[in-house]
Formats: sequence, structure tokens, C-alpha cells
Amino acid sequence: MNNIDLEDVTAASVNVTKLERIGAHSHIKGLGLTDTLDVLLEGQGMVGQVEARKAVGIFRRMLLLGNVGGRSILLAGPPSTGKTAIAMGLSQELGGSDLPFTQLSGSEVFSLEMSKTEALLQAVRKSIAIQISEEVEVICGEVVEIQVDTLVDKKTGRLTMCTTEMETIYDLGQKMIAQLSSLQISAGDVIQIEKGSGKITKLGRSFSRSRDYDAMGSSTKLMQTPEGELQTRKNVTHTISLHEIDVINSRQQGFMALFAGDTGEIKTEVRTQINAKR
Repeated sequence: MNNIDLEDVTAASVNVTKLERIGAHSHIKGLGLTDTLDVLLEGQGMVGQVEARKAVGIFRRMLLLGNVGGRSILLAGPPSTGKTAIAMGLSQELGGSDLPFTQLSGSEVFSLEMSKTEALLQAVRKSIAIQISEEVEVICGEVVEIQVDTLVDKKTGRLTMCTTEMETIYDLGQKMIAQLSSLQISAGDVIQIEKGSGKITKLGRSFSRSRDYDAMGSSTKLMQTPEGELQTRKNVTHTISLHEIDVINSRQQGFMALFAGDTGEIKTEVRTQINAKR
């Protein structure tokens, strides 16, 4: 067994994670349709609006076949009848979390802070994403045990992970313990840790824990315990919108400008340079 300090691995990196807001439509994962476009009464977070969901499902199929590319769809109705929910469901069906979903209200367009043209252009560029692939070092394995010791001023702990061929103990700092707690990771979970950023991803649950299926719930993903070495190199794909690239290149503070909130108007020269490099 090896004893490795994860805090030393990530000390030189800036721990900036993407903010994910819990909203009224965060639970929606699709339109709630079968492969034959039959509407489920309750499915993928959708309830009701049977005819509208089926109509949008037909539009989705036509879109995937390339019959309606570049066209728009109008959902009309009184407030709180599911228009935004259906639009979110369509977005999830087409690309999931990798497909940008931009929600724009009239008050954002008619604003004193920026022109109407700038507001609409930012919304369009928020809806266009590019994918960046890079090779990173990751630690991937099944969690055997998590030990957390609470001292007077901080928490320390140890994380035991294994594959089919080896087992290793890692020392944990407060940031890693907070991530494990927020993701509700326990023994039997298969996780991945990016060494560069310290980001933890919960991949699923080991088949060895399948006897706990009733306690886990039907949505739990069961998978085999990883094979080989715990530490490997893996290709990771990041999705970023053109608007985020605009903000990074138009502000002196770089990518930290994404967390400042108000981005203001962006110069045309910046967008022209970015378009030329795509």
C-alpha cells in the first residue's frame, strides 16, 4: 500500500469549479417520451402537457434527420403552463449538459446596462459551444473506506481506494472532505479524482454493492470495479460557450471575470479575433 497526500497534489492549482444553480427546471432530463414517441405520464421530470410534449418529440426527430435545420419552434401559452420546461426537455434530449440552454427574458433585452443588439448577441453566443479535449492524470477506483477525524480547528481524513489489482490510502484535506460530503460518497462508490484540479466525479456504484439496490434507488448506475492501476491518464472533454470565451478575452482578470456577474458590453474586435481562431 502507498500513502499519498492529495492536498500536496492540488496545492498549486486554483480550485475553481463551475457553479450549478438549482432552479425550477433543474430536475428535467428529457421530454418523457418512449422510442415510439408515446408520452409517459411521469418521466424524466416531465408531467402533463401530453400533446405538446409529443409534438416537440416529433420536431426533435425531424431535427435529428436534418429536415428542419436552422429553423425555430414557437411555444405559446399562458404563464406557468410548461413552455420553458418543454424547451429544457428538448435541449436535454438533443445534447444533455453539453448542449447550452439559454433562457432570455424581455427585461434583459430592454435594459439600460447594454444595447438590445448586444443583449441578443450575447444570448446567441451563449447558445453556441465548443468542446476542448485534454489529457489529464486521474485517480479512478472504488471507495473502500472513508475516515474523517475532526480536530479543534480543521478536519483531516483518509480515503482508501482500490481496483481489481491494487489498493491505496490517500490523505485528505478539508477541501477534499467537503467534496466527498457534498457528493454523498460512501464505501462502494466508484469515483474519479482529477489530480490537477482535485475535482471529484462520482461515476457509479460497484456491482459488489448490488445487494443494496433497494436502498440505493432505481436511478443508481452499477458498474464493474476498475481494473489496472489507480492512477491513469484520461482524455477529458470540457464544454465552453463562445460568450465565456468572449468574457475571458475581454477582461484583464481573465477567466475570473466569469464569476464577477455583470460582463457588460464586449468589443466587436474581441469577437472578430475569436471567430478568426475557431
